[in-house]
Amino acid sequence: MKKLLLALTTFAVLAAGCSAGGSSPTGGSSPAGGSAPAEKAEGQAAGQEGAAKKRIALILPEKIGVNPFFQQMDEGAKKAGQEFGAEVKSIESTDHGAIEENLRVAVAENYDLIITSSFEAEDALKKVAAENPDRNFAIIDTVVDLPNVRSVTFREQEAAYLMGAAAGLATKTNKVGMVVAMDIPLLKKWTGGFQEGMKATNPNAEFLVNYVGSFSDPAKAKELALLQASKGADIINGAAAVGDLGVFEAAKEKGFYTSGQDVDRTSIDPAHIVLSQLKGTDAAAYETVKSFVEGNLKPGVVTYGLKEKGVGVTYVTHESKTPLNPFIGQEVIDKVKAINDEIVAGTRKVPDSF
Repeated sequence: MKKLLLALTTFAVLAAGCSAGGSSPTGGSSPAGGSAPAEKAEGQAAGQEGAAKKRIALILPEKIGVNPFFQQMDEGAKKAGQEFGAEVKSIESTDHGAIEENLRVAVAENYDLIITSSFEAEDALKKVAAENPDRNFAIIDTVVDLPNVRSVTFREQEAAYLMGAAAGLATKTNKVGMVVAMDIPLLKKWTGGFQEGMKATNPNAEFLVNYVGSFSDPAKAKELALLQASKGADIINGAAAVGDLGVFEAAKEKGFYTSGQDVDRTSIDPAHIVLSQLKGTDAAAYETVKSFVEGNLKPGVVTYGLKEKGVGVTYVTHESKTPLNPFIGQEVIDKVKAINDEIVAGTRKVPDSF
C-alpha cells in the first residue's frame, strides 16, 4: 500500500510539471539591437510576482535556421518574453501541412496567445481561430480578418522603392534585374515598389524580372540570375527567399552585383552583395508579445513601414558592419536617404498596393 501511495504521489508531481508547458525563453537579438538594462528586466519580473506568467506559443511554418525571416522572428519573441516576464515557446512545423496541427496543440495546451506567420498559415489560422473565438491569436506578415486575431503587416513596397532607386542610380548598363520567388499578389509589393523607385531615379533603365516558382529553389534562382546577367543586367536583386543563395552564387561566378532580403546579407560576399532590403520580423514579434503582456493587444491590422522602421535598406536606414561597396557609393546612398526622408515625411508617396 505504501508503495502504491508513493507511486501515485510521484506521478502527480510529474503531471504537474508537464502541465506547465513550453520552454524557458532563450536569448536573442533585441529589435533595437541591444539588451535591456538589468534593472528594467528585474523590475518587470518583480511585477509578475503573484500573477501567473503569460504563456505564448510561436507557431513557425518551417524549421528554424532555413530562412532568416523566421529566425529573427523567433529571436524577437523570446527577447520580449525575457524582458516582460512571459513564457515563450517556439513550435516548428516540419511542413506546411503541420501548421494546423501545431495550432491545435497550442490551443489544447491553453496558451494565452498563439502567434503564427505568413500566408502559408492563413487557411489553418482562419479555421482554428474561428473555432476558438475566446482565444487570442496573432499572425505576422499577412492578414486574417477575424475578431480574435491581430494581423501584423509590412509596407515592403517602401523599402523596395528605395532599393529600386539605388539600383537605378548605380547601374552602368541601364539594365536591372530581379529574381522573385513566385508570381503572386503578395510579391507585387517587391516588384512594383522596386520598379517605381528605379523609374524615379533612372527612367531609361530596363527592368528584367523572372519568377522561380518556389521559395526554396536556389538552383532555379541561379539559372534565372545567369539569364538576366547574359542580357546585360549589372545588378540583379534577389527576392526569392532561400533561392537568393543561388542568385548570390551566380553573382560571384559572373561578377555582377546583387542584394539580399529580410536581414543584412552583405557580409556573405561584400564584393558582390551590395545592399539588403530589411524587414523587422523580430520587431513585429517583440512588439506583439510586449503589447499582449501589457494588456494592449487588440484585434485588427497594424502595419510597419519606413516611418516605424519596420522595413529598411542597409546603409540608408540601418547601419551595416560591411563597408559600402564602391558600385553603390556614398553619393547614391545620400540621394536615397533624401528619398527615404520624403517618404517618411509623406511628401513622396509610394502606392499601398500594386
